[in-house]
Amino acid sequence: MIKLSHLFTAALAVSLLPAAVQAQHNKNWVKTSDKYTQMLIELDKKYSPEYGSSQGLAQYDTLVAVPTLANDLAERKEEEALVNAYTKALQTEKEIHVQQDLQILIDHLKLGFRQQDFDRGRKVPFYNPTTSVYGGLEALLDEQTEASRHAAAVSRLRKYAGLAKGYRPLVDILKERAQRQMAKPNMIYPSKQRMETDLSRNASVVEGIAELCKKYELKGWEEPYNLLKKQLLAFDEWTRATILPKARTDFRLPAEEYAMELEGYGIDIPPAEVAKLAHTAFTDIQNQMKEIAVQIAKERNLPSTDYRDVMRELKKAQVHGDSIMPLYKRTLAGVEDIIRKEQLVTLPNRPAIIRLATEAETAQRPAPYMQPPPFLNNTGQRGVFVLPLNMPPKPGEKADKYDDFTFEAASWTLVAHEARPGHELQFDKMVEEGVSTARSLYAFNSTNAEGWGLYAEYITKPYMPLEGQLVSLDYRLLRAAHAFLDPELQAGKITQEQALNVLMKDVVQSHAFAQQEVERYTNRAPGQANSYFYGFTKMIQLRKDTEKALGNKFKALRFHDFILSQGLLPPKLIRQAVINEFIPMENKSK
Repeated sequence: MIKLSHLFTAALAVSLLPAAVQAQHNKNWVKTSDKYTQMLIELDKKYSPEYGSSQGLAQYDTLVAVPTLANDLAERKEEEALVNAYTKALQTEKEIHVQQDLQILIDHLKLGFRQQDFDRGRKVPFYNPTTSVYGGLEALLDEQTEASRHAAAVSRLRKYAGLAKGYRPLVDILKERAQRQMAKPNMIYPSKQRMETDLSRNASVVEGIAELCKKYELKGWEEPYNLLKKQLLAFDEWTRATILPKARTDFRLPAEEYAMELEGYGIDIPPAEVAKLAHTAFTDIQNQMKEIAVQIAKERNLPSTDYRDVMRELKKAQVHGDSIMPLYKRTLAGVEDIIRKEQLVTLPNRPAIIRLATEAETAQRPAPYMQPPPFLNNTGQRGVFVLPLNMPPKPGEKADKYDDFTFEAASWTLVAHEARPGHELQFDKMVEEGVSTARSLYAFNSTNAEGWGLYAEYITKPYMPLEGQLVSLDYRLLRAAHAFLDPELQAGKITQEQALNVLMKDVVQSHAFAQQEVERYTNRAPGQANSYFYGFTKMIQLRKDTEKALGNKFKALRFHDFILSQGLLPPKLIRQAVINEFIPMENKSK
């Protein structure tokens, strides 16, 4: 899973690119495309400096976004003018890649307009400034960020707290925005379940802010932090007293909103159709698991050959503490050997980065994920595979333990998905080899990113140990479950208890992991979980069609390298590139 959210939606500007990226940008069409994209970049960094600084723009490190309604409306007016400019350019530009990139920019902006209009016209928001503040500071306080930039976090803290001249406390601005929406008639309130879950975890995140400041030995952070801590806690209490009593007990999104969520994640078919395909795949994957489970049970003299029982047996071999990172490093080396031997994709001459999450990070993102590098203005930063291990319990509750990531058989698939040949290669190749900025920034969606991650598991799976193959299929089973549980929960066809039962019984997840996934379907990111399965099906079909067209000229390494060279194009545009560029190029080769 990729970290998909940032403090405020934005992009970044071009400043300093590695030599490989500069070479790629010498292509005339890329230069033309980047000229158009730069117009949107300039607008985005104007209203969202936190994201800009996270991409290496040090001049924005002491600035913060000011999310007033006036600023939102001013940004919208400038965005609408850009859509008009891009639409006119689309009528005159003849180069196909430039046309594609212009359409990417237009689609990105127009979907944003529809989402903004729905939010302002229909919804009372659930603002969570605690996670916003943490994200703004985390962008500066990171091991790959130059030490000279760390001190700017104190200035950012002061502005969030309203201590800097000309800045009001962030919580006051957000409270006014929420009150304005509450005053409108017939508004849709946020989900009670989501609010209670997120609010229960904010204490860990607030403490995580102090831990960051101490870790990087900041000077003068205590005063603004202590004030901000009081403000954030008070805002949460206000939210509990004012908005929570009116919150929806039904987690389901309105159909119009759910459709926009699916579109934003890159899913362009009806949710019922995704669910139908996923049910069929679920049964097929179970049958594949049965065959491997029988082999493992025979080798290990296990009493049961049922894949569920074999999975539970594998999970008993848990790795703890200091043994976790050595396990993943060994597995990474094993996966890299597979990639080289089977010529799956071209590997870079540098190691991948894996680290354990902090408690605050786990509270916000309680699943393994890839933290992408800055796509531009990159001075050597790389993607990082982050491995959370425990969900901080709610106050007064017993910790709900995971057993899903910390056993050897699971490490194979997680490395293949998050590191190599998955997201780490997907993102770092964009930095190192270069793509147009439209493709690295605005074409991004969960379908084109997670589809590759699941496909990376698929191409690696045949060469894993049997135990790794079984777990790999179990994760594929999970993604098929995503794609029918999410839409069927939103449609009211199943209950959360039924979804938990499928995940715990048939997918053999821990209660902690299953509960986290149900939270994703219902509260954290409805619609997003469908994208793994949908993107994977698109990649598999594209590969089959390419193999059919090329016959014995098909080479997996060249196919995969070409896919990665295209950046984060949506499946439709990736398909066009393969059909119109890759296949003719390969047919001409000797």
